[in-house]
Amino acid sequence: MTNFLAVERALRTAAPYDLYPAVRAALVEHYGALRVDLLLADYSSKVLRSVAAGPGGGEQLPVHGSPQGRAFESREPLQIVRHADSVELYVPVAAHGDRHGILSVRLPEEKDPPHVVDEIVAIADVLGHEILVAERDTDVFLQARRASRLTLAAEVQWNLLPGRACSRKEYAIGAQLEPAYAIYGDNFDWAETEKSLTLSVTNGMGEGIQASLLSSLAVNALRNARRAGVGIADQAALADQALFAQYRGEQYVATLLLSFDLDTGRVEVVDGGSPQMWRHRGRTVERISFDEQLPLGMFEETDYVTEDFQVEPGDRLIFVSDGVFAALSDKGEAFGERMLARAIQAARLLPAAAVPRAVLRELSQYLNAGPGPEVADDALVLCLDWFGRDVRS
Repeated sequence: MTNFLAVERALRTAAPYDLYPAVRAALVEHYGALRVDLLLADYSSKVLRSVAAGPGGGEQLPVHGSPQGRAFESREPLQIVRHADSVELYVPVAAHGDRHGILSVRLPEEKDPPHVVDEIVAIADVLGHEILVAERDTDVFLQARRASRLTLAAEVQWNLLPGRACSRKEYAIGAQLEPAYAIYGDNFDWAETEKSLTLSVTNGMGEGIQASLLSSLAVNALRNARRAGVGIADQAALADQALFAQYRGEQYVATLLLSFDLDTGRVEVVDGGSPQMWRHRGRTVERISFDEQLPLGMFEETDYVTEDFQVEPGDRLIFVSDGVFAALSDKGEAFGERMLARAIQAARLLPAAAVPRAVLRELSQYLNAGPGPEVADDALVLCLDWFGRDVRS
């Protein structure tokens, strides 16, 4: 434990840009590590890139098919690869369930007793939280995530997001946007209190920077209203007013807004447009429809009303934008409800964080776009696994 505390101290005191050199030096000094590498997942979660290589350099390891990628996507806290006289650990680096990448540590054979392995898993967890804080002050980690250059619109959109995953005892969330390096108007957001989870899925009009600016105004208007402490119907109404004041109805944002009661599983919903919600309960996959109201910003001073539904422990909710269910193949055939239901069913054994990428792979293959999630239009997939809360505890 003394070694762990020394590495933790090195991470806590390192400059934001110096986290990787600090953890590498500390692991060599206190654990006798032969090699240390920090690999971050790129924006599309298709490859892992070494921070040591710097912007645009170094080898890219595929997430789908490499040992490091299996560790990144696995439910397990690490994968171990044994060599003749050493052992290599691949440990997910995460913060609150959002995996940034993999910490790869090679140790001499005699240096991997169980307590050492457990300590390195804990070090990776500390590193994940430190990266989250460091990204406020340095571009080192954001640059390492780029397999290619982001468009300006994509830069705006990614800066709006709360993350790509989040896990608590009551739920787990995973989400992905494609095309990751050129997204326009799709977005998602979430926020939790002790009693509730608020979730929004938005689909803005247009393309390029105009679409991203529209979504930016919508997301920030919803956040401003949420942080004022009002309910989701009023959140929608206030965001609607902000958008109409700016665009006078010429631009608007389709939005699905939900508030989950963490004690009871009761959910309030405002459906303002095209994002769809699907439920996987037991062996049944079905679309859950609500009374569709006007998109935010279409008309002045629209009144919004909520609907209720109930989630049960074990439920999986999937949210998709029209770039998924309405995407057309090269034959002009929509991905549609049948293919979407099949993709959701096929991902049933995956954790929530891995489901969006799996669904987008199915979409990509249907569109004949190759093995990875590359799509022509904005495509958003968000998965929420509901575990519930034992209120007696």
